[in-house]
Amino acid sequence: MKKFLSSLGFSALISLGASLNMHATEVTFATFNVSMEAQNYLPKGQNGSPAVLAELLQTDNQPQIRNIANIIQLVRPDVLLLNEFDYIADSDKGIKAFIKNYLNQPQGTAEAINYPYFYYSTVNTGQPSPYDLDNDGKTTGVGADAWGFGFYPGQYGMVLLSKYPIDTAKIRTFQQFKWKDMPGFMPTQKADGSPWYSKEAWAEFPLSSKSHWDIPLNINGKTVHVLASHPTPPVFDGEENRNGIRNHDEIRLWADYLTPQKAGYIYDDNGLKGGLAENASFVLLGDQNASADNEGDALNSGINMLYKHPRINSSMPPASKGGAEHTPDNPKAAYHTADWRMRADYVLPSKAGLVLKDSGVFWPVKADPLYPLIGSRGASSDHRLVWVTVELSAD
Repeated sequence: MKKFLSSLGFSALISLGASLNMHATEVTFATFNVSMEAQNYLPKGQNGSPAVLAELLQTDNQPQIRNIANIIQLVRPDVLLLNEFDYIADSDKGIKAFIKNYLNQPQGTAEAINYPYFYYSTVNTGQPSPYDLDNDGKTTGVGADAWGFGFYPGQYGMVLLSKYPIDTAKIRTFQQFKWKDMPGFMPTQKADGSPWYSKEAWAEFPLSSKSHWDIPLNINGKTVHVLASHPTPPVFDGEENRNGIRNHDEIRLWADYLTPQKAGYIYDDNGLKGGLAENASFVLLGDQNASADNEGDALNSGINMLYKHPRINSSMPPASKGGAEHTPDNPKAAYHTADWRMRADYVLPSKAGLVLKDSGVFWPVKADPLYPLIGSRGASSDHRLVWVTVELSAD
């Protein structure tokens, strides 16, 4: 599996560290499903490829991408996970181009922003399987017959942007972890009770529809782990609920990863077993496609298991006035993170080593001059940027 990271020489790292405010302890983490995948830019029915986004990133004038960059510049997170950013192997044509041509250029009234560090890697979406995974009698290798739903490898990928150095030697990825190896996995069955997936498909089936990443950051000498993922939407299936079940178990993997007595079965793509150390600081980021407020189609026991985990501080859920205005008859609407009226995206800091200071969802009300940035599906994304500010605890 290929992994790509921005690289700086040792002297450059020292220079960068000196330029940062080494006494600052507050860090803003954010997640943003930016919908930067080919089908977002093509007429309905066209599937595209990563080349579609790569071409748009070579200029600085795509209005939807400019609005996404503007939102990022306004919130100014220090660490940012982008969901649905197509995997483009050549970083010069992909994430570097986005940083250079959009984030490094002032958008609207906002100031330019830079991220000297980033991480991205392959994902399971669009990776063809040789099996009929949706049991429609056809083996196509794409769409629902890919290991993660997608029409080309890398569709709906992920990228982490950071102002702080990444401990590249200790990154853990779980793209290849087999679903069958999760104790007590939730079974997917046909109407007659027999297994939905063939024995051959089940033996190879990865749990993660994209990937699960544990990325350690060095924040002024302290390690904070970013736990990043984007479980499959719990819809677009049938009565067997195969996507809802997978979404549940993808989320459950993180809950087990944070529970030492349960994490022994988990192995990463290098074969290392076990979960996150009990005293480690972390922030879990991503579009989980499930609501801790028990809305939507997900099996909410999965997200509640994670959201209420004893190691996670969920005492200050991000909210917005715009979300409340969008669905005024729903008392939970202030916590929604998508225009389809659900809380789906999360920034969950650990209790260990971090003090929760502030949080929010970028969702301006209609009267706000910034509302056009999110005012329609085509303005930026159907998701909102979600952020949390934490303070690193003193030693």
